[in-house]
Amino acid sequence: MLTGEIRGQIERLRKNLWEGGVANPLTNVEQITYLLFAKRIDEIQTLEENKAIGLRKQGYVARRIFPDDKDGLDTPGFANGGCPYELMRWSRFKNEPPERMFEIVDAHLMPFLRTLGGAESVMASHMKGARLAFTKPALLDKLVQGLDEIPMDDRDTKGDVYEYLLSMISSAGENGQFRTPRHIIDLMVRLMNPGPADTVCDPAAGTAGFLMMAAEHVRRTTPDLFSDPQKRKHFETAAFTGFDFDETMLRIGAMNMMLHGIEEPRITYRDSLAEGGGDDAGHYSMILANPPFAGSLDNESCAKDLLKVVNTKKTELLFLALFLRLLSTGGRAAVIVPDGVLFGSSKAHKAMRKLLVDEHRLEAVISLPSGVFRPYAGVSTAILIFTKTGRGGTDFVWFYDMQADGMSLDDKRNQLLQESLLGPAPARALTDAEHAKNNLPDALARWADRAGGERDNPRTAQSFCVSPEDIAAAGYDLSINRYKEVVHAEVEHVAPKDIIRELRALEDEIAQGLARLEEMLG
Repeated sequence: MLTGEIRGQIERLRKNLWEGGVANPLTNVEQITYLLFAKRIDEIQTLEENKAIGLRKQGYVARRIFPDDKDGLDTPGFANGGCPYELMRWSRFKNEPPERMFEIVDAHLMPFLRTLGGAESVMASHMKGARLAFTKPALLDKLVQGLDEIPMDDRDTKGDVYEYLLSMISSAGENGQFRTPRHIIDLMVRLMNPGPADTVCDPAAGTAGFLMMAAEHVRRTTPDLFSDPQKRKHFETAAFTGFDFDETMLRIGAMNMMLHGIEEPRITYRDSLAEGGGDDAGHYSMILANPPFAGSLDNESCAKDLLKVVNTKKTELLFLALFLRLLSTGGRAAVIVPDGVLFGSSKAHKAMRKLLVDEHRLEAVISLPSGVFRPYAGVSTAILIFTKTGRGGTDFVWFYDMQADGMSLDDKRNQLLQESLLGPAPARALTDAEHAKNNLPDALARWADRAGGERDNPRTAQSFCVSPEDIAAAGYDLSINRYKEVVHAEVEHVAPKDIIRELRALEDEIAQGLARLEEMLG
């Protein structure tokens, strides 16, 4: 959790960028990201050098990011005939005068980052657009010194700083589409409970929020993660994969994963719905995603195998078909969909819902408050949770009617509770009044009991279960209002003559009041 002082320091950096002519919030985040990345790779190499010293192998560094200048690999073009790699390290250039610092970073460090790991490496592909968006040495100096003053000695603080930066993207209007609220991601990850053996994929990764939170969950719930060589290798190399077709988001997502401890993030370019992306079919044990809503594709550009599952141009339905393709048998998914997916009347909508219920195992429909994605989207949404089986298996579907997520549901999205009581895992149990403002902990607790007491809940409760037979009888409608029952208060029967008597008494009182008013006025 960031302190007010650190938030203030970050805000000053963003103000410096604004005053320096970098006004776009997304570009702000990018520029600070490059510098955070430069700081991080220097820290990684310093750690490796310290390990070598501790092992009395000074001079041997197992993982070298910056080449050894003794190898004659100096980058040409610097004023003195070449810029030593040692001078490109954060710990060195931060002490240089502003003009010299700018030349090192702009002319040498940025080109170095664009080829990091080799010109064909995944990281180099992310960083190919890395450039400073300004030409003022004084601004770079303010940013470097400002970041250097922020205490980021541990992974959690680095991640929190970056998450706070990403929260600023939503103020960019259309760019906010890339960000799912962190507390909703946290809820979905906890509902799915990924373990150290899972392979998690987000085919519309954006800033990699789902993958980052899944990684944090595995780290938190697996005590022997880094002492077990097999678990550690899987975690660091194959556990988390993300795709996106926006290069800016790929870069930001990769940096998000790095700053949360995944040193070689598997964040790659792919138009997930396009033809030619089926090489990893059946490869993943878990999907966590918030795919684009309300889009429409030309059938000519869409993967033919997805169209065989559901013949439509609607991206929200095509993504569901994609998730089923990517999942291994027994693989699970928790994904956000617009409400139209739940009750849409088109042939494709009904076919997709029938497929989930009859041929796979649909487990839950969690209705989200309509303001969750404000201020940049007011569409009503839900979380679908299902398992790929290919043989059916839906024995009941758990419905939850979430009415509050801890934030106001208007465009301001203000906190309704203190920060320690927000999210799905508050610092203590919530009171009834607090639950009315934050339903996430209740949803998580009820989900854990979905095969127990939840099965007996009446349909007037906040959560209840519905059989696949009832869903089929309702035309595979998955909207919670189709099944939820409302308790109506009993109204006392009043005879017409009694109503007339009451009206006449009221008429007499009004007449008497008017008479007294006339007397008072003379």
